[in-house]
Amino acid sequence: MKTRLDPYLPIVGVIGLIIVWYLAVWYEVVDKVLLPSPSDTLRALWKGMSGGRLGFDFWRTVERTTLAILIAAAIAIPLGIFLGASERLYRSVDFVIDFFRSTPASAMFPLLLVLFGVGDETKISVAAFGAALVILFNVAYGVMNARKTRLLAAKVMGASRLRVLTDVMLLESLPQTFVGLRNGVSLALVIVVVAEMFIGSTDGLGHRVFEAQQLFAMPDMYAAIFAAGALGYGLNLLFLLVERRFVHWSGK
Repeated sequence: MKTRLDPYLPIVGVIGLIIVWYLAVWYEVVDKVLLPSPSDTLRALWKGMSGGRLGFDFWRTVERTTLAILIAAAIAIPLGIFLGASERLYRSVDFVIDFFRSTPASAMFPLLLVLFGVGDETKISVAAFGAALVILFNVAYGVMNARKTRLLAAKVMGASRLRVLTDVMLLESLPQTFVGLRNGVSLALVIVVVAEMFIGSTDGLGHRVFEAQQLFAMPDMYAAIFAAGALGYGLNLLFLLVERRFVHWSGK
C-alpha cells in the first residue's frame, strides 16, 4: 500500500550514505587525506560546476557520450530490425554478435588507436561499438518476440510485409529497444570516461578524475566521480521518462 512518504524513500539512502561517510571521516577509518568530508567534496563539486574546470569537463563527456549513443542507435536499430525480422538470418549471425558483445569494448582500444589515433574519434568509436552491440541484441530480440497474435491479426487484415514490419514489429520492439538504449548509454558513458583517463585526453570527467588523483586533490577527485555518477543517473532517467511517455502500451 502506497503512502505519501513513498516518493521520498530514495532520500533515505542518500542520508544514510552521508551519515556513514561523516562517521568514517570522524573516526578516521580512512586517512583524511584520502577521504575528505562530504562538505569538502560538495564544496569542490559546486565550485567546479559553477565556474571551474569541472563544468567544462562535464560537458565534454556529455558531448562524447551523446555522439557515441547517436552513432550506435543509428546503426544498431535498423540493423536489429532487419535481422530480427528473419529469425533464421539472426541465428546465422548470432555467434558473431554474442562473441563481440561478450568481448570487453576496451579490448578494441589498440585497434582503433592505430586507425584513428589518440583523438576523440577513438573514444567515440569504441563507446559506439560497445553500445551498438547491446542495442542491436535488444532490438532484434524485441522484433523476434513480437506478439504472434498481433502479427497474425495484421496479416489476416491484408497488411503487407512492410506494413507488418513498420506498424507491428517496430512498435512491439520499442520496449526492448529502450532497454537496449538505457544499457547502451550507460556502457557508452563508462567507456568514454575510461578512455578519457588513459587515451591522451586533456579534458573530460575521466581526465579530471585521473589528474586530481595524481595531484592528490581528493575533494576534486571525488567531485568528478560524483559528477560522472550524476551524469549516468540522469541519462538513464531521461531514457526512462521518454520510454514511459512514448511507449505507454508496454506490457499491455
